[in-house]
Amino acid sequence: MKFNRLSIIAAAVLVIALVAGCSSSGSSKKKVTLAYVAWDSEIASSYVVKEVLEQKLNYEVELLQVDAGPMWAGISDGSADAMVAAWLPTTHASYISKYNGKYEDLGQNLEGTKVGLVVPQYMDINSIEELNGAVGDSVDYTIIGIEPGAGLMMSTEKVLDEYKLRDKWTLLESSSAAMTQQLEKAYAKQEPIIVTGWTPHWMFAKMDLKYLEDPSNVYGGDEQIHTIARKGLKEDQPEAFTFLDKFNWTPDDMAAVMIDIQEGKTPEDAAKAWVEQNADKVEAWLKS
Repeated sequence: MKFNRLSIIAAAVLVIALVAGCSSSGSSKKKVTLAYVAWDSEIASSYVVKEVLEQKLNYEVELLQVDAGPMWAGISDGSADAMVAAWLPTTHASYISKYNGKYEDLGQNLEGTKVGLVVPQYMDINSIEELNGAVGDSVDYTIIGIEPGAGLMMSTEKVLDEYKLRDKWTLLESSSAAMTQQLEKAYAKQEPIIVTGWTPHWMFAKMDLKYLEDPSNVYGGDEQIHTIARKGLKEDQPEAFTFLDKFNWTPDDMAAVMIDIQEGKTPEDAAKAWVEQNADKVEAWLKS
């Protein structure tokens, strides 16, 4: 009886110790959730940020791939910690208005972006205004779009109204990957096609493409990609916040990662290679 009682006490002490140890370990683990949209550009930037957070700052990072609306909602309600995928001031203007005051804008991490309607250079068309002409028949009056809810799609819906294209033209909801597949297929056959596009993107390096002029400036001018954090991240995860605040790179940097992925590397491997090859830039991001 004495032996059993001692055994029970010892087992109880061991369980308490294990629970306390697990609780202590769990509470000290640094975790960050990054939200992103499935644009090739945002896949590149989000995986690079993940690589730095994990390998240089010992964070556990969860990547949350969502559409633009849920991405902004997640940062604003605190269910996600940050994103490096906010296209401002035009593409994500509706989300800026909707969630104003519910997030922290850490400023731009890349400048020199552009969005609009894109066609191959071999097409004899230069402006959105020309879509009211004969070109419509050659593409079945269809613009190949991306994910519904994307800021680029919202802007393109406005284009249909502004240029009086609504009666004949259709904006086809698709995905970023499906759009580029359609474009590559048409390009290989030198066939006409119109897609919603953006820069930086690997497709401009692989194919000879051009933006259609936008005289009414519906898409706006050049944009920047901003880093957005949830309220309270600075206090909860100061190391991650400081790095995210300093994260800044160029379209050429982003393109290098995108092209590696497009040519067959996984996003993880492409990000790891870029971080290793750009140690000086990464170290500058990490200085407090």
